[in-house]
Amino acid sequence: MNPVSDLSAAGFALFWGLTIFAAGIFLIRGYQLLKLLSLGRENKKPGNLIKQTFLAIGHMIIQECQFKNIRKKDRAGIGHLFMVWGFLLFVTYYFFFIVIASGFGISETMEHNAIYTIYCWVMDIAAPFVFIGAVWGIIRRYFFLPKRLEGQRTWEALLILITVLLHPITHVGKIATQIAAGSPPAGLGISTPPLSTALSNLYTNVGSVAGWHAFWFWSHWGFVLLVLAIIGYTRYLHVPAAIINDILRPQKKGELSLIDLKDRRTFGTARVDNFTQKQLLDTYACVVCGYCQDACPATNTGKPLNPRLIIRDVKANLMTNGPLIHHKKEPVIPLIGSGKEGSIGEDALWACTTCWACMEVCPVYIEHVPKIIDMRRHLVQMQSKFPEELLNFFENMEQRSNPWGIAPADRAKWATDITVKPFETGKTEYLFYVGCFGAFDARARQVTLAIARVLDAAGVSWGILGRDEKCCGDSLRRLGNEFVFDRMAQENIKLFRDKGITKIITECPHCFTTLKNDYAQYGAKLDVIHHTELFDRLIKEGKLKLKPTDLGTLVFHDSCYLGRHNGIYQPPRDVITAATGIAPIEMERNHKRGFCCGAGGGRMWLEEKTGKRINIERVEEALKQNPKTICVSCPYCMTMFEDGLKDKGADKQVRVLEVAEIVARALK
Repeated sequence: MNPVSDLSAAGFALFWGLTIFAAGIFLIRGYQLLKLLSLGRENKKPGNLIKQTFLAIGHMIIQECQFKNIRKKDRAGIGHLFMVWGFLLFVTYYFFFIVIASGFGISETMEHNAIYTIYCWVMDIAAPFVFIGAVWGIIRRYFFLPKRLEGQRTWEALLILITVLLHPITHVGKIATQIAAGSPPAGLGISTPPLSTALSNLYTNVGSVAGWHAFWFWSHWGFVLLVLAIIGYTRYLHVPAAIINDILRPQKKGELSLIDLKDRRTFGTARVDNFTQKQLLDTYACVVCGYCQDACPATNTGKPLNPRLIIRDVKANLMTNGPLIHHKKEPVIPLIGSGKEGSIGEDALWACTTCWACMEVCPVYIEHVPKIIDMRRHLVQMQSKFPEELLNFFENMEQRSNPWGIAPADRAKWATDITVKPFETGKTEYLFYVGCFGAFDARARQVTLAIARVLDAAGVSWGILGRDEKCCGDSLRRLGNEFVFDRMAQENIKLFRDKGITKIITECPHCFTTLKNDYAQYGAKLDVIHHTELFDRLIKEGKLKLKPTDLGTLVFHDSCYLGRHNGIYQPPRDVITAATGIAPIEMERNHKRGFCCGAGGGRMWLEEKTGKRINIERVEEALKQNPKTICVSCPYCMTMFEDGLKDKGADKQVRVLEVAEIVARALK
């Protein structure tokens, strides 16, 4: 039963004419989009493409991207799972039983077998789930709109959901009329699929069944071709783009590019063609789900930054300016400017804490933060436009290699009352890289002393650089001052090489990330370990003996730079458990979904002038657990929590302790 061949030559002409027309629109638009992508800088060479391709296909089939965002408060991903899994089954059906079977007039051959019936069964089961997923999406978007989808009740979204809704309806209608006519999957001696069989009873007029079958067939194929034609013009584009985005995603998530003195476009991003091709591909992959804005601490506290809008504006800028740039004309919309669609406001760029919450929840592997930092680079390095508070910070870093401009000779003053050895080449195993906070900040110095006590108690061979130690440059790089960071990184790496330093213990997660990940881009081969990781290992090896100490109800806060940036979640928790005899209590937002303290991305050195302070938001969340102690693993977090507790008037009832301080108290 083939509505195409039933119309003889006209049927085949209509079928292939429509199919080629839709495919042509798809391919022409695809070519246009690829041409726009080619305007970007070349990407860093990807890893094993074959391996990455298989992984991406696996991710698409399993829908890993949706599972990570399904939560008690937000189950929208389940509806998306129904639609995607159904879509994959439908695509297979289209290829074999419509394009090949109907398109080449061999339905009689391909449908008269058990395989066809089995597949009809599978589709019969899948169709209601696709229908439910589409209805779920419509209800959620147009009746019970979540905050992350505000402003997204668009005609485009409705068109997509309606086409998804109509696919299973027209398919089941097609199969039901085949059964009513006694054509496969009926008449093969195998039980027919239940839903289609039930609906086949609606077609009791034998004379009209063929007409109804033709209606459902052409309707079904028409909607398929409509979707094919509009993919490149709508959010359907995220389907192929997300797969390619997964294949091409960098080996190290969020890796920032180095300056290339031969290419001015690497000094910062001022125009959309300064982005890499992969960064531009991100904009095609975006499905505007809003998970990023839901997780963003800046968005949550009323700042002008919304990571979803950053991607929207980059894409809008590309669509408007791209064709002009391609024809060697000047762009008409500034990439950094007014804050109107297609142009990103400077305030939004400076609001980012680089916590990676947006990148963690993005289902299609978009990297928002590197784009923001690239635009900061342009403002700092090419225009000298940055918040006034950063002027002293940049000067202090350039002249004295620390944020406060304190004399380098004071770097070892924290160790005045204890015996600390300098690192000796060939004799000392670990360099204890104290960092600026650990060396100069009065509160952080207590943590530094605690780390020293614990290392000595475990018999670890360690030493320091003292006045020779320089800042790692974390905040410089995240604030966009890549020139100074580049110089500082190369000086530090030379110092490490000259002294034979290969193993480094850090106090601060920001130092940890910079020395471990950023310096690796310069070829530095360093074994960097955060002190909580080392303590965990020493405890499990029996080298660190602890007597649990009671600190009351203890809540733990995940450092963004230890957690999301480096995947270290369990070691600090295990250390706390060993030192107190009880596992720490979790805040509502924890582990990968932990909420930022507000100090990352150089925000430590900037005032929050808009909306609610991020550290207050996090402190309030911690106080809901009625803790006696809030435990952190980062000096930035330490400062932000103590300031927040003072602002809330809770600093007398709740104390903030670093993991090392708790371990030092528990030493036998």
